[in-house]
Amino acid sequence: MKYVGAHVSASGGVENAVVRASELDATAFALFTKNQRQWRAAPLSTESIDNFKTACEEYHFTPGQILPHDSYLINLGHPVEEALEKSRNAFVDELQRCEQLGLTLLNFHPGSHLLQISEDDCLARIAESINRALDVTTGVTAVIENTAGQGSNLGFRFEHLAAIIDGVEDKSRVGVCIDTCHAFAAGYDLRSEEACQKTFEDFERIVGFQYLRGMHLNDAKSEFGSRVDRHHSLGEGNIGHTAFSWIMRDPRFDNIPLILETVNPDIWAEEIAWLKAQQHSANAA
Repeated sequence: MKYVGAHVSASGGVENAVVRASELDATAFALFTKNQRQWRAAPLSTESIDNFKTACEEYHFTPGQILPHDSYLINLGHPVEEALEKSRNAFVDELQRCEQLGLTLLNFHPGSHLLQISEDDCLARIAESINRALDVTTGVTAVIENTAGQGSNLGFRFEHLAAIIDGVEDKSRVGVCIDTCHAFAAGYDLRSEEACQKTFEDFERIVGFQYLRGMHLNDAKSEFGSRVDRHHSLGEGNIGHTAFSWIMRDPRFDNIPLILETVNPDIWAEEIAWLKAQQHSANAA
């Protein structure tokens, strides 16, 4: 079963994200549980939590179909202790918000060394940040997103993801989300079925599909290997349609949220319908 959706707005309350996903005829969705560009946010109200859970039941979304994303401000590999502690505390808060909502996944960008510490030291800090957060929370898996490698961001190589996982003590509560635009910009080719097979053979060998907890399905305005993060609508960028059709036909991508972060929300419903049709045509064949 493929779960397909988009990263929808939670404006007006997290429960509204559920309704917006349903309006797209989505079977998955992503959301921010707080303002992603602010450190602090009001706690989730009991009413909002209850309304979110009720809406999920009404519109038939289980926790495995929902991939919340944490704040963009958090850097779990920050080289400066005070800033690192601030990020770690904020990450725990994000996990706790997921706990309150009954969610089981939290997607996050791993972190940046800011040219002040080595890649290895930064990756170790990220793993330690995850360990500390998992120690004081329950039930939520930390889902590391691969990056395009822009600036000093780590996570653009599969080896980075594997190194972080290696440093996490509770392997049952760590996973990864592969963003197709980020992978392409980082130098993993997806422009043909052969290229897709090669890229995901590498992923299986280095990370392992047992850790795949979600995907972001985005075409790329950025050039192959450019390490520039610029999303595009499906089929309109430098990746093209082939990769997304291939993913929809491959059972290794079943039962995880497949989330659009493409640039035109007005056509999300069309993109979701197109993705679903790729699976149906494969099944019919």
